[in-house]
Amino acid sequence: MSVESSDLLADLTSPQQEAVTHFEGPLLILAGAGSGKTRVITRRVAWLLKQGVRPSNILAITFTNKAAGEMKNRVNELVPGNRVWISTFHSLGARLLRQYGERIGLHRDFTIYDTDDRTKIVKQSLEAAGIDNVKFTPERIGGAIGKAKNQLLTPEKYAASSSDFFTRTVAQVYAVYQKKLRDSNAMDFDDLLYIPALALRLNEELRAELDARFKFVLVDEYQDTNSAQYEIARKLTIDSRNLCVVGDPDQSIYRWRGSDIKNILDFERDFPDARVITLDKNYRSTPAILKAASAVIDHNKQRKKKTLLTDNAQGEPVRVLTFDSGLHEANGIALKIKQAVTENRFAYRDHAVFVRMNALTRNLETAFVQNGVPFQIVKGQAFFDRKENRDVLAYLRLIVNPVDSLSFLRAVNEPSRGIGKVSLDHLQVYAESNQISLLEASGRLEKIPSIKGKARDGLRPVSYTHLRAH
Repeated sequence: MSVESSDLLADLTSPQQEAVTHFEGPLLILAGAGSGKTRVITRRVAWLLKQGVRPSNILAITFTNKAAGEMKNRVNELVPGNRVWISTFHSLGARLLRQYGERIGLHRDFTIYDTDDRTKIVKQSLEAAGIDNVKFTPERIGGAIGKAKNQLLTPEKYAASSSDFFTRTVAQVYAVYQKKLRDSNAMDFDDLLYIPALALRLNEELRAELDARFKFVLVDEYQDTNSAQYEIARKLTIDSRNLCVVGDPDQSIYRWRGSDIKNILDFERDFPDARVITLDKNYRSTPAILKAASAVIDHNKQRKKKTLLTDNAQGEPVRVLTFDSGLHEANGIALKIKQAVTENRFAYRDHAVFVRMNALTRNLETAFVQNGVPFQIVKGQAFFDRKENRDVLAYLRLIVNPVDSLSFLRAVNEPSRGIGKVSLDHLQVYAESNQISLLEASGRLEKIPSIKGKARDGLRPVSYTHLRAH
């Protein structure tokens, strides 16, 4: 059952109501931690629909699939059956490329490579460029290429700006890497932002068409956008100018991944007529926690000043524990857990310790063992990262995208067909010299006499004609 417009505002504070009911023109919502920003965004989408805005004219973008899913559910509860486009930046990029890719010379059946795939292509690119990959790992080079794309640096621009041995090495690999992706009709995750952003910058006809399509654009977590994401948001709102961004400079955490806090700090420079609304009421924390957090955050130099308030009870004072080393810290944690259990206040299973990366568990494991604290390390491999699932995905990718060389190389010996590296090298040389895919080359074995015996017999069942027929 649909919610009436007046009901959308009933339980909102005055600033929240202002943010929800702002209609046309640029809007910056500075949403402090725990200030109900998701509620404001979803109510704003629902309010726009109630004003007669078509669902197809609204685009809401957030950073994670979980956040996008929650936003969709909330909007659907308010306006059942709506068809508003709510997605992550990467999903938006993928969808735009599927729909409009052919207009910029791309095939819509492209494969999307993950980080593991990227590393393999970087290794191949290092070999193709004749570079010794011992000094710099493929992971590091792949990360540098990803950062370059997030900054919208093409291989040519990156090469022109390279100033030391590492960046010059990356520049060599970057150009080969991109060619390998295009030859395989593949994209990496960074391409899903990089290519749409460049297309919107360089193709005015496409930009204007999408600008007219999305008359209202909402971007969550704007403080964590990088150059490519900023470009997409800006190019979609040049004509309509109905860009609503929500964020908080104090919560910017992705600088290491290329985010630029200036995107939110300079929003009023980009839109001098922007309306700015601050959500400063915190619903989540106690005054004691807010006071401690504010004392730390006040030292940030790049921020917009605000003071968070709350109606919650004062709460316990914040305690700060300091240790001389990681080992001392781990031992202190183990002893506190053991004490709580000994005093019958909690059971061991009531405790959880969060760490930023798996390597940090080593000291904790040592301390738990020494203090007799039972523990379980909770970590594991994602479902689609399991070998058997990646093998199946390689076959499926190859069926949809026959020029996907990486998927071919994974599938060709799963199950084992006795095809060794030398035979695959011969196949790759023939494919590259004839500018065809590895799958198509495997259907022309009579023209590759250097592939013989067991390898030749093993390649026949995966020939181009055979796989296309299935």
